[in-house]
Amino acid sequence: MTDTTAPTPRRPGEQALAALGLGAPALDPADASAHTFPDGGRWRTEVPSVEGPEALGVVLKEASRLDVPVHRISQGSGIWMLTDAEITEMVEATAERDIELCLFTGPRGTWDIGGSTRTDSKGGGLRARGHDAVAGCVEDAVRATELGVKCLLVADEGVLWTLHRARVAGIIPADTTLKVSALIGPVNPTSYAVYENLGGDSINVPSDLTLDHLTEIRRVSAAPMDMYIEAPDDLGGYIRMYEVAELIRRGAPLYLKFGLSKAPGIYPYGHHMRDLTLATAKERVRRGRLALDLLARHGADGDMAPLGSRLPGTLKRFETPA
Repeated sequence: MTDTTAPTPRRPGEQALAALGLGAPALDPADASAHTFPDGGRWRTEVPSVEGPEALGVVLKEASRLDVPVHRISQGSGIWMLTDAEITEMVEATAERDIELCLFTGPRGTWDIGGSTRTDSKGGGLRARGHDAVAGCVEDAVRATELGVKCLLVADEGVLWTLHRARVAGIIPADTTLKVSALIGPVNPTSYAVYENLGGDSINVPSDLTLDHLTEIRRVSAAPMDMYIEAPDDLGGYIRMYEVAELIRRGAPLYLKFGLSKAPGIYPYGHHMRDLTLATAKERVRRGRLALDLLARHGADGDMAPLGSRLPGTLKRFETPA
């Protein structure tokens, strides 16, 4: 009889180190996440910082060339930095390939007139300052969803709750997903659970969280988690490729985000930054291939969610006002 049991994934350097008497302690099954995406998959992929139709074209071409599966494409400059025609082109291109497109909502503190974000403490950070900034985010959300965008990136708790209420009320489509930005990512299980209850369908945690931190979060929340496997420099520049298998084991359901360190910032994007933006978009896909190759070499590339899957499953929510 043929043994069809999948091989146990190995840890980096496991056999060589064991032969030298330097083997690592056995993994604790209690550390593993018990959660998955609705289809049973434990991980999806995301290519971030795709700042318009031309960069999107580069990403799609390179993903096809390198055979990198892509579940989600996200943009960082903001919906208001794109024309209707550009948004429509991106919606159509991603829909053809069954990829979720996620665009960033409205005004954010670092591009506002408030001086607190330029102090050493960074003040209010990326949050929406005042009623008008919240209104701008809602305006962006309504415009984008009317043009067919199904995922919105949010960097403010109040905006998150407002947009969740808007989809409950039918102001934006009920199947719109709300992604919490890495720029306000929670760093403990309690705050992670709050973001879930406020309407977060996908919550980006900082890339410096430890493996134990991920396990702690998974003991209180099943909401999908996003993590930069390689973080941009302004988010720390961390590179955690060798940990990808363990990040999935601890953090599932998990979006693997293929960022890029040692690259200049490109937000807000304009054609004056075209060459840099296209070059870094292409390299992000290559970084994805490197991470996926590591998973495959360690026998840990199973349980990827089916391409085209995007919904988060049933999550906990605060009760919305009548």
